[in-house]
Amino acid sequence: MTVRTAELLMAIATLLMSLGLMLNVYTDELNIGWVEGRGPGAGVWPFWLSAGMALASLATLYRWFRGKTPESRSDAPYIDPETLFLVAVSAASLLGLLILMQIVGTYLSLMIFMVLYVRILGHHSWGTTMAFVIGTPVFVYLLFEVALTKYLPKGLPFFEEGFLFIDNLRYEWFY
Repeated sequence: MTVRTAELLMAIATLLMSLGLMLNVYTDELNIGWVEGRGPGAGVWPFWLSAGMALASLATLYRWFRGKTPESRSDAPYIDPETLFLVAVSAASLLGLLILMQIVGTYLSLMIFMVLYVRILGHHSWGTTMAFVIGTPVFVYLLFEVALTKYLPKGLPFFEEGFLFIDNLRYEWFY
């Protein structure tokens, strides 16, 4: 696929999504104007932001047909093979992260993901890798489970038991 083709397809896709959202807001009978005594209606932001996005898509299509931008005239490949490989590996590793979250839980799967991403793909030192391997799950735990009190998946019961032990220690020490 060329850059020219990618720009055309993206403009069409964005236009269709914008029109679809505008239609959805309109058919759900959400007020897209001002409600007396209350302010903007529930559909104001989704509808008018979608309208703006649709207009931007139409402008992109106009410029594409007229060949006004370098992208609309470019026959260069949209994605080179090396970049496509990195995107595919990233997508596969994110899918693996989501699958592992159900088996070993959020925190262990984040640690495995960080080793893969920082050390193997990023070619960083073991010091940097270990900082991310330890720091990321700790940060996510403190943010979600401590500060926001939103519990993340712990995986199979064996792994959940380990985190109950950590939670019990936290409650004994701090509460």
